Amino acid sequence: MGTEDHRHNAPAAVAAAVITVSDSRTPRTDDTGRLIRGRLEAAGHRVLDHSVVKDDAAEIAEALLCALDLSPDLVVVNGGTGISPKDVTIEAVRPLLDKEMPAFSVLFAAASHEQIGPAAILSRAMAGVRGRAVVFCLPGSPRACELALDKLILPEAGHLAAHVRGRT
Repeated sequence: MGTEDHRHNAPAAVAAAVITVSDSRTPRTDDTGRLIRGRLEAAGHRVLDHSVVKDDAAEIAEALLCALDLSPDLVVVNGGTGISPKDVTIEAVRPLLDKEMPAFSVLFAAASHEQIGPAAILSRAMAGVRGRAVVFCLPGSPRACELALDKLILPEAGHLAAHVRGRT
């Protein structure tokens, strides 16, 4: 079975969770989280949860595990993926993953480079699998999240869900 066959047989809609990592945003001021949620819902997907947590590794890990308890197909974490000392999203999420998806990081970096030039090296965006969910860690920038969603995540959402659920 080829990639197109897999896509054709994949679910059209998936369940997702959104987690925003920020010391300054609240649920009311979380424009990036709302953008992600809106893009997912506009594509026909169901958002099970949307939370905002501080730039704290323990809080990030707890939020991810709580989101995973809801059995989403995708979890989109945004924020805390840079290189400043307070950016700990990758350090919090990576140990919880069963598998990493290094191609996502490479493809996102390439697409980001086309958009913002060499500043793309500041991002440590990544993706991986935990159980039967794909977890994406994106920058907190709305523009970066739009890029990742539109170019990589949304076109493959159902296909990814089918693979991690063993339905391919």
